Amino acid sequence: MPFERVVADHSMTVLRVCRAVVGTHDAEDAWSETFLAAMRTYPELPDSANVEAWLVTIAHRKAIDIIRKQKRIDSSMAMVPDRSMTVTSPSSTNHELWNALQLLPDKQRQAVAYHYLGGLPYLEVAQILGGTPDASRRAAADGIRNLRKTFKDMQIEGASQ
Repeated sequence: MPFERVVADHSMTVLRVCRAVVGTHDAEDAWSETFLAAMRTYPELPDSANVEAWLVTIAHRKAIDIIRKQKRIDSSMAMVPDRSMTVTSPSSTNHELWNALQLLPDKQRQAVAYHYLGGLPYLEVAQILGGTPDASRRAAADGIRNLRKTFKDMQIEGASQ
């Protein structure tokens, strides 16, 4: 399959995962870095490989690189106020839900992103996050539970204003 087709078939999934992990501001950078890295190694990818899982794994690594870089910048600029990070969906106008996703702890947000947005099974989520499938399942379940609570609270708060 030509690489252009791979990008067309999987670009939105990768973008959703990047936005969920790093936020809107850095998502396009993570997306671009993902496909640049993928383009370099795609010719060696075995025909039997799960291309979507491979891309989500690359996206995870690129997103983590961006998070680490941002933490280095943040620590070197301790006096500068943090920038606001919001997450938006490529096709959704439900900003409250995406903002609630951004509030989750890192492991929960990543497990939710890779499993529910990236479509990866828990075994592959565990390989990306460095844990067991049970731990990934627990992190995703905790993330969904926290999302429901936070999103519900956000809706109640918005309705009372």
